[in-house]
Formats: sequence, C-alpha cells, structure tokens
Amino acid sequence: MRVGVLLYERGGADALGALADDVRRAADDGFPSAWISQIFGVDALSALAMAGRDVPGIELGTAVVPTYPRHPAVLAQQARTTALALRGRLTLGVGLSHKIVIEDMYGYGFDRPVRHMDEYLSVLLPLLSGENASFKGETLQGHIGLNVANEGRVPLLLAALGPKMLKLAAERTDGTVLWMTGPKTVTEHIAPTITAAAKAAGREEPRVVCILPLCVTSDAERAREQAGQTFAMYGSLPSYRAMMDREGVDGPADLAVIGDEDAVEAKLEELAKAGVTDFVAAEYMPGEDRARTREFLKNVTVR
Repeated sequence: MRVGVLLYERGGADALGALADDVRRAADDGFPSAWISQIFGVDALSALAMAGRDVPGIELGTAVVPTYPRHPAVLAQQARTTALALRGRLTLGVGLSHKIVIEDMYGYGFDRPVRHMDEYLSVLLPLLSGENASFKGETLQGHIGLNVANEGRVPLLLAALGPKMLKLAAERTDGTVLWMTGPKTVTEHIAPTITAAAKAAGREEPRVVCILPLCVTSDAERAREQAGQTFAMYGSLPSYRAMMDREGVDGPADLAVIGDEDAVEAKLEELAKAGVTDFVAAEYMPGEDRARTREFLKNVTVR
C-alpha cells in the first residue's frame, strides 16, 4: 500500500507559494503522492499546476473536483493543461459533492446523481484520453475535441461510496477515492463491490485511495478531541454519515487514525488488508505531534 499525504491550502497572499513549498517537502520526504481537496478556496487544478510544475517525481491528485459546476469539456481542458504543466503526473479525482452545496449554494438540481455522473463521464473520459467527445444525454451534451498537447491520457478516479457509484467507478475509471470511510466498510463494502464490478467488466483491478485524518501522538485523547472538532461537519453529510453507520462509529473522531507508532502502523496494515491500494494521511495536529507524524509517515512501509 502506497502512503501519501493530503495538502492543505494556506491563507494569505502567498497561499500558492506555501503550497509549492509543501509539494516540494512531500517529494523530498519520499512520498509517492500528494493530494489536495477543492472546497471554497483556491482552484485545485490551477494550484497544482503552479505548485508542482518544478517538483519532479511525485504524483499530484485532486480529491476531489465537483462535477456539477463545470461542463465536462471545460474540466477536461483544465485537467489536461494541468497535466501538461506537471509533465503527466496528475491524477484527476472528481465527485458529486453534496446536495447542500450543489442545490443550496450553486442552484443546480441534485436529483438522480448517478445519471448525472454517467453522462458526465461520457464526455469527460474521451477528452481526457485525447479523443473527441460526441454525446447527447438527458442532462448534458458535448460535441468537441481539444488540442492540448498531452503525451498520454489523464488518469481519473471517482469519489464513490454507494454500490451504483462504485460500479460506475469500476467500469469507467481507474478506481475510487474515499474520505471518512473506515477499514470495516472498505473490507465488507467498498473493496468487494468495486473489485467485482471491475472484474465483470474485464478491467484491471481498481485503485482504492483512502484519505483519513492521522496523528502519531502520546496523547490520543487530545488528538481524538481535536479530530472531532476539526472534522465535525462531515458527520452530518448524508453520504459520509452512511459510511459511519456502516462502520459502527459515532463520528469522524472515531475514524481518525490515532495513537503511537505501533498503533498507527497496525491500523494502516488493517486498511491495506481491507483492500486499500493508496492511503493518504490528513495530518491535522500542530507542533510536536505534526513533526512526529511526518517522521513516522516518511519511514513507514505497509504491505
């Protein structure tokens, strides 16, 4: 199991410079991948194009870019431009986001989200591969080609938790990227569903990228309390709440990977055994705990 890190946007006028420093540090620390979310701050793809352009040897991914606000051809164009800047090291992660964001903030309808994603991929996928798109569906269409000079296709991951979305991810993308999803749920639901669907479709075994808060510490109670505060909002979003109910936990604090080096390594081994191919650590504690966590992550090997 590969172990990467989640990058956080910094505030201030030099936010992109700070992100570039974090990308370089992640590469210097030997991580195979680094990922950034897209919420309400900087545009993730634009930020990665700038921050990672001069940092070779590390995969950079989005986890994830919401689909509804952008036409798939526009997203493909931006992703291919970013991939060009990164010399082919981009992995594009996309997802539906949440009803509260798409309907209440953007004003788009959120009904039949699986249909939306299926149609979205029908335009996005050929364009990411350098082919022309020609598709007309119920919710969108695209008849267009792009001239960005990529040498290869841009790999695509789909944020998928339910069975229909996991099947879609298996049949049409390179795998899934998870958030707030624990080892029991990966073992019993995520991994068997996506793997079986990929096998039935004659596709390669999919990537399962799992992102969770992580802290190596001697004060697990304090770290758990901080995780509960920092990530509280995710406990109220229906898609993540469903995964927590499957896992049998009360909230995000119970999903955080917390403890000393031995305890955290054991939890990572559990995730690898569950079927996670890539673990991405969301380091969230400051000070000595942050330094200890990074030192552990730099040196851990999980098989």
